Amino acid sequence: MDASVISALSALIGAVIGALTSGTASWLTQRTQVRAQWLTQEKLSRQELYKQFIEDAAKCYVDALQHDKPDLSALVGLYAKISRMRVLSSPRVVESAEQIGKKIVDTYTEPDKTFGELRHMINSGSIDVLRDFGEACRSEFERLRAQHL
Repeated sequence: MDASVISALSALIGAVIGALTSGTASWLTQRTQVRAQWLTQEKLSRQELYKQFIEDAAKCYVDALQHDKPDLSALVGLYAKISRMRVLSSPRVVESAEQIGKKIVDTYTEPDKTFGELRHMINSGSIDVLRDFGEACRSEFERLRAQHL
């Protein structure tokens, strides 16, 4: 083989390898960026859903402690959020949210609480029906953060 042919083939092969390397690196970078954006959006979506659920559940629970007649529209809204969680969230988060919903419904069947009873519930920590839910959400966000890194 002629030396000029070998030089030309070497240059051509080098150019092809360089192009493939550059293309692969660009593809991997783009894929990583898209995944990071998706995880960020997923986290923001869950944060908003959990925030709304916590606010609505707290209001429903307070209403249940003070009244025996349920606020059906608020309960339906609460269960709609739980249904959204079934699509987006981990099983532990969904299970915790369902327990809160059940606790709220059960509380409507109990006698209304007096201020003294509420004070006792606050002091004993039994009024915080959202604690397990918050811990489940935190664990889920830590898992998402680990996937992001």
